[in-house]
Amino acid sequence: MPTAPTVRPRPRAALAMKPDAAASVLGPESLAALGTVCDLTPPPVLDDFTTDRARATLADVEILVTGWGCPPLDRAVLDLAPRLRAVAHTAGTIRGHITEACWERGIEVSSAAAANALPVAEYTVAMILLSGKRALERARDYRATRDRDDWLSMDVGNYRRTVGILSASLIGRRVIELLRPYDFRVLLHDPYVSDEEAAALGVRPVGLGELFSGSDTVSVHTPLLPATRGLVSRELLTSMRPDSVLINTARGAVVDQDALTDVLEQDRIRAVLDVTEPESLPPDHPLWSCENALITPHLAGSQGNETRRLADLAVGEVERWAAGDGFAHPVQRERLAFLA
Repeated sequence: MPTAPTVRPRPRAALAMKPDAAASVLGPESLAALGTVCDLTPPPVLDDFTTDRARATLADVEILVTGWGCPPLDRAVLDLAPRLRAVAHTAGTIRGHITEACWERGIEVSSAAAANALPVAEYTVAMILLSGKRALERARDYRATRDRDDWLSMDVGNYRRTVGILSASLIGRRVIELLRPYDFRVLLHDPYVSDEEAAALGVRPVGLGELFSGSDTVSVHTPLLPATRGLVSRELLTSMRPDSVLINTARGAVVDQDALTDVLEQDRIRAVLDVTEPESLPPDHPLWSCENALITPHLAGSQGNETRRLADLAVGEVERWAAGDGFAHPVQRERLAFLA
């Protein structure tokens, strides 16, 4: 007689994040999809692991679906969750809640960083293109003068401009991918990328100095680590071509902000800053007065309906894990030193 197929029991799962994050990211469709592949603990979500309800939930949970505001999964919490074997995160960085104790336990971890990389890359490419045409500045002047500028005499456009990418992170690689249809020369500085890999990406590897001095636009995609704090120094900023553009969607502290302010006040370069140090800047910070700086409120990452992409990835990861196929987007412990 044929052997009956093995039916895997549905794993016990729970949501751990801020309630507003859960409401924003995990809509009814996502929750229904999770409910088809795991035994999902009903709301409210866990945002405090010290409550009696949290302790009861953690006692038999096997996989946690986490998000913004998840408390740290430290050793004390893991002691309350003896069956926990996996964490599927519905956002990018896992540094806020995945602790060394998780790796020691051998817990599998997945992140939606790949899904979050796309809107950041889209924002970056949009700003590269708009900056090349000086679209925002010219729109401002057009509103003020009600008269067209003399575009024939302006040094604008995106044909054969040089774009420098600082770090081949997930986002940096996605930017490189999205730039391919355009007529840009693309430089890359990333000491961990070989010449062969750079060639496969379609970029030219260069040193840090050449990236800044040789690019019309430099886009920062370096995670904030001890080694990268202040990496974009005064020397690099002053070496940039006149009227070139610095775009930062990574972290504000990667750039020497005082030096950047000075260079912008000298009207030497332009900047597009989706991140600053701190966020938000004090109301009297001189960057607010720099007309050659566009400052946006950390909006490049997933917002609004873009968070559905995060949910879709996380649901897919839970489905794969529940079926015994492992995560498609695992976070590797040995790669933590290079991740945001």
